[in-house]
Amino acid sequence: MQADDVISPEQAGTLYGLFLERVRRTPDKLAYRYFRQNAWRDLSWRQVQAEVARWQSALSGLGLQRGDCVAIMLRNCPVWVMFDQAAMSLGLVTVPLYTVDRPDNVAYIVNDADVKVLLFETAEQWQALNTVRDRLGSVVRFVSIDNLRNTGELRLVSMGEFLPKTAQLLPATPCLTDDLVSIIYTSGTTGKPKGVMLSHANMLSNAHACLDTFAVKGDDLFLSFLPLSHTFERTLGYYLAVMTGTPVAYARSIQLLSEDLQSIRPTLLISVPRIYERVYGAIRTKLEEGSPLRRRLFYFAVDVGWARFEYQQGRGTWKASFLFWPLLQKLVAQKVLDKLGGRLRAALSGGAALSPEISRVFVGLGLPVLQGYGLTETSPVITGNHPESNYPDSVGQPIRDVKVRLGDQNVLLVKGPNVMLGYWNNPEATAQMIDADGWLNTGDVAHISGSGHVYITGRIKEIIVMSNGEKIPPNDMELAILHDPLFDQVMIFGEAHPYLVAVAVLNLEVWLHFASEVGIRPDMPEALTDSRVEAKVLRRIARNLRGFPGYARVNRVLLLKEPWSIDNGLMTPTLKIKRDEVARRYAAQIKMLYDGH
Repeated sequence: MQADDVISPEQAGTLYGLFLERVRRTPDKLAYRYFRQNAWRDLSWRQVQAEVARWQSALSGLGLQRGDCVAIMLRNCPVWVMFDQAAMSLGLVTVPLYTVDRPDNVAYIVNDADVKVLLFETAEQWQALNTVRDRLGSVVRFVSIDNLRNTGELRLVSMGEFLPKTAQLLPATPCLTDDLVSIIYTSGTTGKPKGVMLSHANMLSNAHACLDTFAVKGDDLFLSFLPLSHTFERTLGYYLAVMTGTPVAYARSIQLLSEDLQSIRPTLLISVPRIYERVYGAIRTKLEEGSPLRRRLFYFAVDVGWARFEYQQGRGTWKASFLFWPLLQKLVAQKVLDKLGGRLRAALSGGAALSPEISRVFVGLGLPVLQGYGLTETSPVITGNHPESNYPDSVGQPIRDVKVRLGDQNVLLVKGPNVMLGYWNNPEATAQMIDADGWLNTGDVAHISGSGHVYITGRIKEIIVMSNGEKIPPNDMELAILHDPLFDQVMIFGEAHPYLVAVAVLNLEVWLHFASEVGIRPDMPEALTDSRVEAKVLRRIARNLRGFPGYARVNRVLLLKEPWSIDNGLMTPTLKIKRDEVARRYAAQIKMLYDGH
């Protein structure tokens, strides 16, 4: 990419300034691609600006004050960008909401941030919001994209009614780069969410610094499917794309992601590990159904591809098996990569730990997976792997201007221009997170290699201390157990107990085969507690835990069929398990696993 094409934070000043400069530089270039009325449609930067002007005009007519909060509760689409840019141009503070969040959580955020405008999409969303309408008193205007009739809510208007037919762009409200621009509520696995306050400078500096780690090219194309309410997607899949002039296509849904990958054919993906795990799970299922020869060929291709990767990284030697690569690429690797569109040159992973096994498969097939690390509180990127210095089991090196060091108990501390302004209305939590010298405590245990690569080894609060004093990192064990396709979700327990137990959600397809092997009917309620089933399951778990110390042994298991989800309150909108809630929900069953010891 030409240096002139990238807009620096200094040239942008603010996130709205970034948008205006992009429109000025490349007004007729493709900005966004989205699906509407059974066809993919394109928008240029000039067209997006015309829509921003309409939103700006409508919002300015509400008499809002600079610093007032407005909330966005939409799937990823161009309107998300238009509303966000219009709000920022008026000095308003945007509060992203997850479309899948629970109504009581939305009500809490709306009240905490004193939200004045709430933009949402569908009648189904309104039905959910209606259940907490009496707790949304701060809202002066609800705006729905769909045209809703006879709601009985005077504050509700459709987008068609709210926006003028045309509008002239208004002069932007004066704004400083260090001003608050967004409050992003962390979907904490415990307690009420906290509002992370981010400035223009936080996100601008973070996006720009990431370009040193991974250069985005002018002919790249992003496929956006991680929610824009997730800071990882917002900073890199939105603001970085504006910064570089890279077009973004909005996926229709996770369910249609496979089709969208093949029709859009993106060059870059930004995702959390769950998506890569799903793709890998589908590959494994097909391999299990196929012939032994096909499985051997697949894993041979992965082994050769991985060895080539290590050689290209300067960490391995040349091998004669590399001569087979052109054939293996044609017969195996390209067929898998074609399912992802066939043009991907890199896949970025963040938000949680990606299993080294899954990284190895994708890297071995020729798709560089670049794992990074960050927090909402750091805008979000702290570290990332560079394509030329990629250690897939690490989270990479610190990005430009970001410093890291290890504190007490080897907890990772971070300092830099990406560190948040603080938590909204919560100075006590801010003081606990950021010390007087500006170092933010991530809560993650790490070690830093001689090359500067950071390895996350656990969380301070998620270490299990057993009654015998042994300390267990549950996340590592859970990742190892999930290598077995029998399990979709798993959680390890054992705090203050003499041994470990696992609570595991079964993959129902694999469970059917497993139950028939044991010789029981899989649909019988007592099948999940059958002693033969438990014994065989524990043997499978033990195989995956061979690399752990002897005391890290699972003695009992509770098997479940119902997945943990956002809807049943056991996962956050960013797909992290609510550990305390799972423990509370299944407390009686877990207690029985220890009874009589």
